[in-house]
Amino acid sequence: MKNLQYVFVPLFVIFIQACGGSSGEPTNNFRGNNQEEDATSVETITASTQDISQQIKSFGNVRAQEIVEVTPQVSNRITKIYADLGDTVQQGDVLAKIYDATYRDQYQQAKSQLEQNRASYVRDSLQFQRQKELHRKDLISSTEFDNAKATFESSKAQLQSAKANLTESRENLANTEITSPVYGVVLSRNISEGDLASNGQVAYEVANLIGLQARVHLPMEEWRDVEIGQEVSFRVSNQSNVSGKGRVTQISPRLDASTGLGEVVISLTETGQSIYQGVLVESNITVKTHNNAVVIPRSALVENVQTLIEPESNTIQLDRSYSVFIVEDDSLALQRDITLGIEQGDKVEIIRGIKAGDEIVTTGQNGLSDSTKVRIADPQNFNPSQKEVPIDNMTEEETKATSQDTSSTS
Repeated sequence: MKNLQYVFVPLFVIFIQACGGSSGEPTNNFRGNNQEEDATSVETITASTQDISQQIKSFGNVRAQEIVEVTPQVSNRITKIYADLGDTVQQGDVLAKIYDATYRDQYQQAKSQLEQNRASYVRDSLQFQRQKELHRKDLISSTEFDNAKATFESSKAQLQSAKANLTESRENLANTEITSPVYGVVLSRNISEGDLASNGQVAYEVANLIGLQARVHLPMEEWRDVEIGQEVSFRVSNQSNVSGKGRVTQISPRLDASTGLGEVVISLTETGQSIYQGVLVESNITVKTHNNAVVIPRSALVENVQTLIEPESNTIQLDRSYSVFIVEDDSLALQRDITLGIEQGDKVEIIRGIKAGDEIVTTGQNGLSDSTKVRIADPQNFNPSQKEVPIDNMTEEETKATSQDTSSTS
């Protein structure tokens, strides 16, 4: 019986301490906590005005505006290579040499033949002039005059033929040196010393360095919004910063029949260190820009999707509408229906519903309703206050401290 009384007395004392108390302060704290719990913690941002652009994103490879295929004009053995892959060459620089002994002999023969034909032409020309004068004085017959004229015309034709042969042989001799027709960089070399060069073989590919371009292919909805002269920014696919800038210079007048895409050519006007021929870039074509627009983060939007059934076609359509919550007096969240405008990345333009300076809820809005009490919280409150450390990585001192905290809490 004494043991039962010993247990009952402490319990009774604890009950009196919990329910009683002369100051009443524990009771007030309890009510205060309930009042704080009634307000939902949210994060906010102030709507501001700034420029926002509608952009079309696509991917394409950077390439030279012109790629020239260099083919040998004469056929013979390659004796020397002067330019290789990646070399920068000027217009007229020799890329390779073809064996030229045969063509040099042909050129010398053509020169000799020309000299002979020129001498014959001079001789027959003087003879024709004399015969012409004698025929005018009726000192020779018409037959003799006609023969002299025919001889002169034949010498004249042979002289013209000799000139043509000399020009051709000179060109053939010059073509034994394969030269670059443009200022550019060698993209490929398809010949080596000892190979037989032929007219139909591409010996080199040279990219003209007058400029770089990117070709992108867009669906019809985006292709029809593109216009010549629109500004474009480029970003290499594995980088976050803008790598280059350009403008739309050409637009295909038709869509590809097999893919349904339209080709757009963009010429680069500014290139960074990351822009090379062949590199894959993301192109952002600026279609239009609105200045001083009300802009908020897209994360602040509350999307409302309604499913509608079209009776005539018996199809299901989705009706999307958007709203945001604005905070008044730092304590009340009011829902506002909005109309969206241009979207750019994680930013969106608001045409109607809010104005610059409104305090917009960006975190916690999905659990709100109109006229909900809120408490604007420090963004750090949404993150763990203490850094979690895996047990395996904890030091011996940290492990002891954790054990002590656990014991004291218990």
